[in-house]
Amino acid sequence: MTTYRHQVSGTTYQFDGLVDLMAKATPQRSGDELAGCAAQSDAERAAAQWALADVSLDTFLHDLLVPYETDEVTRLIIDSHDRVAFGTISHLTVGGLRDWLLDAAAREDSVRVLKSIASGLTPEMVAAVSKIMRNQDLIAVARATEVTSAFRTTVGLSGTLATRLQPNHPTDDPKGIAAATLDGLLLGSGDAVIGINPATDSPHATSDLLHLLDEIRQRFEIPTQSCVLSHVTTTMELIEKGAPVDLVFQSVAGTEGANSGFGVHVSLLREANEAGRSLHRGTVGNNVMYLETGQGSALSAGAHVGMDGRPVDQQTLEARAYAVCRDLSPLLVNTVVGFIGPEYLYDGKQIVRAGLEDHFCGKLLGLPMGVDVCYTNHAEADQDDMDSLLTLLGAAGVAFVIAVPGADDVMLGYQSLSFHDVLYVRQVLGLKPAPEFAAWLDRLGMVDGTGRLLDIDAAGSPLRALTSSR
Repeated sequence: MTTYRHQVSGTTYQFDGLVDLMAKATPQRSGDELAGCAAQSDAERAAAQWALADVSLDTFLHDLLVPYETDEVTRLIIDSHDRVAFGTISHLTVGGLRDWLLDAAAREDSVRVLKSIASGLTPEMVAAVSKIMRNQDLIAVARATEVTSAFRTTVGLSGTLATRLQPNHPTDDPKGIAAATLDGLLLGSGDAVIGINPATDSPHATSDLLHLLDEIRQRFEIPTQSCVLSHVTTTMELIEKGAPVDLVFQSVAGTEGANSGFGVHVSLLREANEAGRSLHRGTVGNNVMYLETGQGSALSAGAHVGMDGRPVDQQTLEARAYAVCRDLSPLLVNTVVGFIGPEYLYDGKQIVRAGLEDHFCGKLLGLPMGVDVCYTNHAEADQDDMDSLLTLLGAAGVAFVIAVPGADDVMLGYQSLSFHDVLYVRQVLGLKPAPEFAAWLDRLGMVDGTGRLLDIDAAGSPLRALTSSR
């Protein structure tokens, strides 16, 4: 085990191995404090970041944070690593990678350059470099990176911001779900997916919701995709029975143990991906997986321990989840950044930082990365914090965000974004919906010549266009 040292103000700080160094270098968050791996002071954190900056990137290929022999996520990361793509940056340290990324982001051909190294980066490398980057660094590099995916709409194009329309209902009442869906559509949301978190995981209830969403989509000829966020095995069963499944959903995490807690493993997810693709329901692409992650999931499952029995910090484990996602070429990936609660991300400052980290890491690794900009009611955060994170993510080129009626999810009991919040950030930053969805809005007369949504109450025409298509 390598020992790392760095001196700050006359005090020498020692870090016992890469797991310890990565944890101590992480910006402050309550989850790492709960796990007992966080830096004890700002000085120790700064010392760890200085020491981490001098670690060579190839160290992460042989000094593993989670054992190869006992963890299939580690095996996936190492076995799928692209040594050719890594060759461009293999000589760099973590600090050197930061400089290289910022230089690449400033280039005219930044999209090509950053894409060329994606498969050569491991999640641990990306997590490490994020720990020594300021918020503006995370935004600048993510903004210069473009990752697209497609099903009935194209997600991730520069200059666009798509949305998941989330019409959850505490009893899965069809009328309530339909009303919330219509509300979102009239406000220009739903181009990433119309996705329901069901109140139960019953196959029968899931099937009913799938048929409801598919009927709405077909009736109004909406270029989007639907998803009921049941367990992957439930969705696979419904595929076999001929249900109208567009996307296959599953929550995933960064260790084999945490994924086992979700009831999944890599081979099962690959099987589900193939099952979804076999339906060929997409029109502009066939990316069918919708994957959800979140900092703290491995810790909450007690599956966060790495080499030598040391706890791995939650942000690094989150980045490792993106290796599972990348293996499946998904349509959508999003971190539910503040959903798990203040035990893992205590306040607005920690949530904002984590959201920028997750987006940066996922996008740099080649994922169409979205964020559920959210918090629980017992966290030290409010909607002003969400406004800040939404605006920063919009500037960073986030692929999609999640929106619910009034920003208050009445089924899951947490605070997210509203449909109006999406209108705000699109207007302020000059962002547009996915092109296929934007064309649909224009065809219905719901937008003006500049693409701005018309005032429904004043004009009336968008509502008449929708109802007249019955």
